[in-house]
Amino acid sequence: MRASMTQSDGFLNHDGPPRDAWQATWDALAGAPSLVVVTHANPDADGVASLLAVCRVLTARGKLVQAAVADGTLPDTLRFLPGAETLRAPEDLNLAPDDLLVLVDCADEPRLGPLYRAHPEWFDGSHRIVNIDHHVTNTRFGTVNLIDADAAATCEVLAVLFLEMGVSIDAALATCLLAGIEGDTLGLRTPSTTSRTLRVAAELLDRGADLDTIVDHLFRVKPFSTIRLWGNALSRAVWAGDIVWTEITPEMLAESGATEAEGEGIVNFLAGTRGALVGALFYEQADGWRVSLRSIREDVDVAEIARRYGGGGHSRAAGCRVPPGIEARERFLSDVAGYLAGISAAP
Repeated sequence: MRASMTQSDGFLNHDGPPRDAWQATWDALAGAPSLVVVTHANPDADGVASLLAVCRVLTARGKLVQAAVADGTLPDTLRFLPGAETLRAPEDLNLAPDDLLVLVDCADEPRLGPLYRAHPEWFDGSHRIVNIDHHVTNTRFGTVNLIDADAAATCEVLAVLFLEMGVSIDAALATCLLAGIEGDTLGLRTPSTTSRTLRVAAELLDRGADLDTIVDHLFRVKPFSTIRLWGNALSRAVWAGDIVWTEITPEMLAESGATEAEGEGIVNFLAGTRGALVGALFYEQADGWRVSLRSIREDVDVAEIARRYGGGGHSRAAGCRVPPGIEARERFLSDVAGYLAGISAAP
């Protein structure tokens, strides 16, 4: 029997995606016998949790589901998520002509990194794509697009979809969905957290989400390698005008025994520096700098900065790539300073 929108629509925002977008997304997912589900490279909690949540719902409905992170990485902090052990290596994915390709938490195709480069034919219009996301910079590249920029996380979008469609949400699914929301809101602390976010989180707790385990893995418990990496990175922090920034180099990772993923929270810490408008973290990689940008100011849009370099994200949290070398990094910082000119720093 075809599921349809509930009459109350209690979790839908009036200025969010139209009702038919929610229904079309569910119809596409529920109507496909086999699917390939992928999230972006350099995955975060919301990306991985969204991936696993979709897989759990569709597998329970008897679908054949292949799932992977686009670059094959999975941070140790996310291995606790129910179903994480079922993820495939991206090179093992096989997208048949009739398969539905589902992308979650992915603002554009290049965010898929090596998977996008290895399979351009997946994105040439010959395959049906369902695109589920919450980034304001999403390019609407799907055959079906469910983009709710008012949602704090893609897991919030999925939770609303499942709740409105009457999907049975068990404790494992609720844990995945709440983990994604907690991860993207830093524990319900970012400005993107709305009353609906809190209502959805409460609903997931009522359905058995394991908040204590989520908070332990995402925020409280960390390996000593993370402590060493943070200490090294923060000791290199630079205050340049309205920007506080630091770097993570391969040498720093080797010295601390940490992974890049262990440095993800540093940029949020920098953004909270009193008087700073933007916090920036530069990850040195073989092909250039991967840049994370954050701001706690309502009048600063870091997504606008990121878009100038082919990136994107949200007004308070965004990312992009910069060519290799110190000079390229300095030019980027100069561009950011130019954008910030005229915006008064907080006291």
